[in-house]
Amino acid sequence: MISLTSPVETWAHRLPAGVKLAALSLATIGLFALQDPWELALAFAAVVALVLTGGSKFAAGAARSLRILLPFLALIALWHGVTGQVAEGIAVALRLLAALTLANFVTMTTRLTDMVAVASWLLAPFRRFGLSTRALELSVALVVRFTPSIARKGGLLTEAWRARSARRAGWQVVMPLAALAIDDAEHVAEALRARGGLEPPDTTG
Repeated sequence: MISLTSPVETWAHRLPAGVKLAALSLATIGLFALQDPWELALAFAAVVALVLTGGSKFAAGAARSLRILLPFLALIALWHGVTGQVAEGIAVALRLLAALTLANFVTMTTRLTDMVAVASWLLAPFRRFGLSTRALELSVALVVRFTPSIARKGGLLTEAWRARSARRAGWQVVMPLAALAIDDAEHVAEALRARGGLEPPDTTG
């Protein structure tokens, strides 16, 4: 598992995690409210401009981390094209690309511990009723950690397939990728059990 936080320091690194996550939520809602492809194209251009404020090295890293998503976005647009909904397909692809690019920007400029702290703060009301929120807080960390790891392994499986076959990789890499994901999950589960599980041991008794 790897961290998505960029080592290239930008102005956005200094902003509070809560502010960035709140802005991301509002911006995502705004993107899904837009329907016109031209408006979504302008929104995507604005997101790209935001990423470029971090500098060329930071922007290059952001582009590399999103490259694996391009075939899926192209497939969505192609499907809508086949069904005769070209404008809608372009709109869906642009909306997802803008939202994912913006989410990636926030992730690259926010430490994982800060994200978990925000999740803990949001879940604080539940703890007042005696409910444990540790599992949910841990879930946030695991999702952020596992997603790039699985994406990277998917890319390696695809490259391995291309080295052995002239055909494009498709469903053939799904089962190996699922097996790798399960293996990672088992390692994490073993590490959690070795540390006492989700709940810290009670030392008050």
